[in-house]
Amino acid sequence: MLLSHSDLWKVCLENIYRPYTVVLATITAALYYLWGREGQTPVLVCSDAFRVFLQRHCPVVAEPFSPTPWCWGGRLQTLVRVLIKSSPQVDYRNELIRTADGGQISLDWVDNGDSAAYPECYSRPTVLILPGLTGNSRQTYVLHAVCQATRRGYRCVVFNNRGFGGEELLTPMTFCAADTSDLERVVLHVRELFPQAPLLGTGVSLGGMLLLNYLARKGSEAGLVAGLTMSVSWDTLESCASLEQPINRLIFNRHLASNLCQAINRHRKMLETVVDVDHVLKARTIREFDERYTSVLFGYKSCLDYYQEASPNYKLPRTTVPILCLNAADDPFSPKHALPVALAKRLPNVALLVTSHGGHIGYLEGLYPRGEGYMDRLFGQFIQAAFDHPGDLKGACSIKEELLD
Repeated sequence: MLLSHSDLWKVCLENIYRPYTVVLATITAALYYLWGREGQTPVLVCSDAFRVFLQRHCPVVAEPFSPTPWCWGGRLQTLVRVLIKSSPQVDYRNELIRTADGGQISLDWVDNGDSAAYPECYSRPTVLILPGLTGNSRQTYVLHAVCQATRRGYRCVVFNNRGFGGEELLTPMTFCAADTSDLERVVLHVRELFPQAPLLGTGVSLGGMLLLNYLARKGSEAGLVAGLTMSVSWDTLESCASLEQPINRLIFNRHLASNLCQAINRHRKMLETVVDVDHVLKARTIREFDERYTSVLFGYKSCLDYYQEASPNYKLPRTTVPILCLNAADDPFSPKHALPVALAKRLPNVALLVTSHGGHIGYLEGLYPRGEGYMDRLFGQFIQAAFDHPGDLKGACSIKEELLD
């Protein structure tokens, strides 16, 4: 049987496109399968009383988290967030405050003067946000957090680490995860400005480490009603080891080390009086940078000594305020085995929330995850729960009222 020209063309086209059709159909089926999979509910490790409070006032802790189907792994979640996450419009008011050593700290405020829920400035709840390593108030995760807070009527202030908020260094000093002196200065400043306004602290990545170290150091004098951390590296030595694995070293470690070196180079004239800047700029990993710069500048005998002091895991028993800590089991910056699960089980004021997926500051969900994600919703719900139900929170965490005043 002979085929007509039209039938012949149809057969040829079918043969040509069949492999691509099969591939496309396979990809589509896989996406629909992953999209349709029931997300896994995060593991919540805390006391029974804290659990009841969170499930009642912060229901997202009990909701399944389904990562973006084409962005399943922790490394991919971490990378894609940087590339795809939207940057909401936020107008800051900048303030520079001086430190005891003659330096200056850049604070970015969103006063939220039009707040209908809290029209009185003096009593408007305030959220203090600490960005991650090399981050500042313009990071996408900070902008989304600010939007979550301001839509609920709260005031926000972002604490930019020295040298990373666009300000000049006035002294040869920057920051490290173990040194809480600048954070102590900021908390005192905010509380002096608004002594009747409740203050909540939240930190992301290194900002979370700094917050936890501050809470452990200050104890009942922390001046915060609660703390929230996201993607914290609990054991700095274990985090470095994870980031030095070949793939992580190539994708993340070298890039972060390069960003740190660029910041040092920007402030070269000020810093070359205390460190060998040229030697620092040759660092290719975070560990090399900390060996050549951080541990030297802050007077540690070795990088290992600095990492032990910077790790917040063993300091949790010294904290007193309620703390909610979000981590992902596939975070390349914070390995699962280093999470302080045993401590969280026996401390009344600490809740550890662990998702199976999410990467480092990722938590992307939906097919095109540019907007609000799981981490953003958790942030919004928890700060509202803390501000709206302070008595219930104190009671749930077995903390006497005077400790949080």
